[in-house]
Formats: sequence, C-alpha cells, structure tokens
Amino acid sequence: MTTVVAFILFFIIGVSSVYIQDTRNFKNAYPSLLRKDAKVVLKISKILKSGFYHEKYIAEVLQINKQKTRGHILLQLQKDSLKEQFKVDDLLLVPPFFTRVLPPLNPNQFNYKAYLTKQGIHHQLFLEKHQVLKCLKSKATLQGVAAKFRDKVQHSLSKQGFEKDELAVLSALLLGQRQAVSKELLSHYAAAGAIHILAISGLHVGIILLILSFLFTPLEKVKHGKYLKAFSIVLVLWVFAFVAGLSASVVRAVTMFTFVAVGQAVRRKNSVAFSLISSMLLLLIIRPMFLFDVGFQLSYLAVFGIVWVQPRLVVIYRPRFIISKKIWQLITVSIAAQVGILPLSIYYFHQFPGLFIASNLVIIPFLGLILMGGIAVVVLSLLQLTPSFLVVMYGGLISLMNGFVNWVSLQEVFLFQDIGMSFLMMLALYTLIFAGVLFLMKKNIWRLGYFLSALLCLQLVCLFEDKNINSTADFIVFHKSRVAITGIRKGRKLELQASLDSVKLVGISLLQSYALGAGIRSIKKTSFKNYINFNSQDILIVDSFGIYQFHGLKQPIVILQYAPKINLERLIKTLKPSLIIADGSNYKRVVHRWKATAEKYAIPFHDTGQKGAFMLQP
Repeated sequence: MTTVVAFILFFIIGVSSVYIQDTRNFKNAYPSLLRKDAKVVLKISKILKSGFYHEKYIAEVLQINKQKTRGHILLQLQKDSLKEQFKVDDLLLVPPFFTRVLPPLNPNQFNYKAYLTKQGIHHQLFLEKHQVLKCLKSKATLQGVAAKFRDKVQHSLSKQGFEKDELAVLSALLLGQRQAVSKELLSHYAAAGAIHILAISGLHVGIILLILSFLFTPLEKVKHGKYLKAFSIVLVLWVFAFVAGLSASVVRAVTMFTFVAVGQAVRRKNSVAFSLISSMLLLLIIRPMFLFDVGFQLSYLAVFGIVWVQPRLVVIYRPRFIISKKIWQLITVSIAAQVGILPLSIYYFHQFPGLFIASNLVIIPFLGLILMGGIAVVVLSLLQLTPSFLVVMYGGLISLMNGFVNWVSLQEVFLFQDIGMSFLMMLALYTLIFAGVLFLMKKNIWRLGYFLSALLCLQLVCLFEDKNINSTADFIVFHKSRVAITGIRKGRKLELQASLDSVKLVGISLLQSYALGAGIRSIKKTSFKNYINFNSQDILIVDSFGIYQFHGLKQPIVILQYAPKINLERLIKTLKPSLIIADGSNYKRVVHRWKATAEKYAIPFHDTGQKGAFMLQP
C-alpha cells in the first residue's frame, strides 16, 4: 500500500511540476499578447554558440506593451563586427517579429524544434542589430553576476599568453565555455571518446570532490569534523559552479555531488546510490524537462554505471602492485561508465570510439592535475600574479593532452561510425545490461533466467526490426535547396535520381541522416526520367524542359523541378493531378505563384520548403 501511495504522490508532483514549468498554461504567456505594433522587452538569459551569420541567445520575454509576460525565445541577431555582443541580464527593446521554430524538412534529421520545445522555447526572432535598442536599466541576477565574473576570468586568462587551442580547452574545462573550441578539435575529442572532457560534467566535479575530500581530511579530527568537512566541500563546489557561470550542466553536476558529499558525511549503507537518486529526483522536480536532456541522461547513467558495475568488475582481477591496482581501477571505471552510457550514446551519436579505454587511461589521471592547476592559474591571473613559467608548463600540459587526443582520433580503424539504433533497441539493450548486472551482484538461477530472457527479447527486437525494414517501401521527394532529389526506397536499398554525381550525392548530410535512421545500406544513383509508377500511382516529373504531354495518366502526382516555364492552369486542366509537389530546386516566388493557382483549382499543393520532404507509402 505504501508503494502505491508513493507512486501516486510522485506522479501528482511530476504532473504538477510539468504544468507549472510550461509558461503557456498562464494567462500572461507572451504569445497571447503579441500584436503587430507591440513593443517587446527581452532579457538575455543565456549566450549560445554563434552561427555563421547570427549571434544566438536565449532571451526571456519580460514585457509586452507595459504588461508583464512569461516565456523564453531564441533570439538570433545578424553579426555586426562594429558592435559588441550582448551580455546576460541585458534588457533589449525589440519589434514583435516572432516566428515559430520549424521542424526538420527531411526525415531523420536533428529536430531542433523538439529540442527547443523541451526547453520551453517555441518561437524565435531574427533581427539585425539596428532593430534592437538596449535599455539602460538592468536588474542584475545571480546568473548574470556569475556570467560577468566568468567574462572577467576569461579576459584575464586571455592576457596570459596561452595558445588559441590551449585557451579554448582551459575555458571549456574550468568555465564551461566551449564556444572558442574549434570544430576540428571537437571532432578529435569525439573520435577519441573523450568529448566529455570538454564539458563540465559529473566527471570533473567528481574528481574535484575526491581531491577536496583528501584535502579536507584533517577536519575529521575535530568535533563534528565530518559535518564541517561536508560543509566545506559543498561550499567549494558551489563556488566552482559560480565561477563556471551557473550553467545548467554545471548546476546539475554540483547538485549531484552535493548530495554525494552529504551522504558520505552521514556514512549510511548505500549512501552514494541514495544520494544520486535523491539529487536526480530534486532536479526533476525543479526542472522536469531535464529528463529529456542528453547531458542529464549521460551524466547520471555514467555515474550509476560506475557505482553499480565497477565494483563487480574490479574484483575479477586483483593486481599485486599499487601502480597496477590503480591502472586496473581506472580501466574498470572507464568500462563501467561506458557500459552505462553505451546504448544511449550510440542512439544519439551513432558512433562508438574503440579506443575509449586508452584515451581515458591517459587523460583521467592528469585531469585532476589539470583542474587543480587550472584553478590556481585562474586565481593567480585574477590577482595578476601568474608567473610565466606556470603559463608555459600548464599550456604545455594542455597541448600534450590535445596532441594525444589528436593521435587517438587518427586511428580511424578503431572508430565505429554510422551505427543505427532505434529507441526500442536501446531499451532492449539496457534491459540486458541491467539483468546482467543483477546476475553479477548475486548469482542464482532466477537472475540467470532474467538475463537469458532479456537476451531473448533483444534477439526478438532485432528480428522484428529487420523484418520491418526489409518490408518497407517509400517514394520520397527530398528537400534540398537548388537541387532536386527523388528516390525510391525498397527495404535496405535506396535508388535516387538527382543532378549531382554519385560521390557528391552520397555525401549529402540529409541523405546520410535518412539512411542511418531508416537502416539503408545501399544508395545507388538511377534515372526515373520523367515518369514513375509507384504502387499503382502515376508520378510525373516536370523539369526545366516543361514537358508533360503524357497520355493515359490517371490523376497523377505532379512534381515540379527546376522552375519549369509552364502554364500551370493548362497543366491542371490537361492532367487533372491529384497532388502537385514543388521541391527545393524551384524559386520561391514561382512556388508561391503555383500555390495560389493550385488553391484556385482546389488541388492539394505540397511545398517541401514549408512542409518538408514528401513521402508516399503503399
């Protein structure tokens, strides 16, 4: 009965928290107050990594026409080298040109709209900087003060003479700022299985916790020393979070290990596991949409893997010497963390770095030194007391780490890429891992049965998905600006017609994403010419030549490509199409004219630039 009551209570708390967090459920939500002539006041909440043409911010909608509002938007400002970037807590007066965030235009592409929706963001605003008026008065928040302090730290570090990549990695490790890390360096860390090094997470905070626990050990000798030690550790951790700008990932990690530090002070059985679960519950009550955050999922799964799997692995082999013991412990920690995140990381990132043990074995022992040395460099730089030899030594250490990561990333034979995994397959694999850990914890016939059942379920999922993929057939009109791409997918084979050569065609990212998500193994270029019959449906392609005089067609689907110079009214009267499709190879103004003509004759019209790729299934 207690379990049922607890379940109902937590369910109610969860639903209530989600409802309260969704600003659209309140009367003063900004979408209901927007007008064409409205004056909107925004406050910068977060600075994002800028794109090629725009600076990006998360902004809170504070006020519309003197009425207080709720909600956040994605603000994109055209880059202007003559004007400075805005800072956190800056107030801006902007016009109300809000637009909805569009979903991806092709299947299996990253859904940025869904990503922002889970953060409570439903609209975006594209402006040039001359359309924005910065307000003079701005009330400072704790997050804004932290951001200003972080900017001050970055400015002081930039004067110390570090190389570009050294400074970028230092900012990522200590300040949670990856904006300056180049794409090339990011790809090297990802290929080496060490991308987590560049984002402040549970790993960094956990290492700092271990170091602080060692440094504050003498406090245990005084009265109530263990509580004083826990308080000191928690205080230092939150100071670190403040220096790192109180970003969501840092706050999550520090909250997690705050509970762990308190749990260690209490010294009860299973205190670490209980602390992790408690911190996760608290974070989800405060921000329930963290549940869908990739960083949140990976952080907790990695730590749970270390807590539950590593103790079962470390007893398999018992080295005699201290150095070999430490190496074995690092190996088991790396394997346990990878076991925790492996299915999820493949599901999201579609790759597996085979040399993750080697990279972690070298990097993690030095990460504590890098973190503590970095904190010392930050403090000394703020005091303007940084000795030149320390800058050289510390910069050299980071360069050495970057060089090692670069070498590991070049061993491409150990990097397994383009691994497709469905959500159902990921769940089945986690079920197998969970059942396997249960069996390792206590070996008996029942737990062996659970493990074998989970293995059987995984095999059944594989068979079901393989049969489902092989029996699937689609006709697809992809959206690609200035290029026409049509295809027929049969099982794991995809035949495409396009003006590009085969090498360029296969290299297009939208096709790679589609093939990965759909389980396609073979992509071949073909020629449908101007006519296709798919599942007894006539499909006519009208290209730049404008030829459509085909006889015997029964209400065909007409695809317009490369802006053919045709009289669409005459085409409609001649062919009586059931649907007209305009893909990305056409000019937008021509597509708008075609759409109006189709609406005049009540013919369904599909613009891939607005509605996304067209898919026809049997």
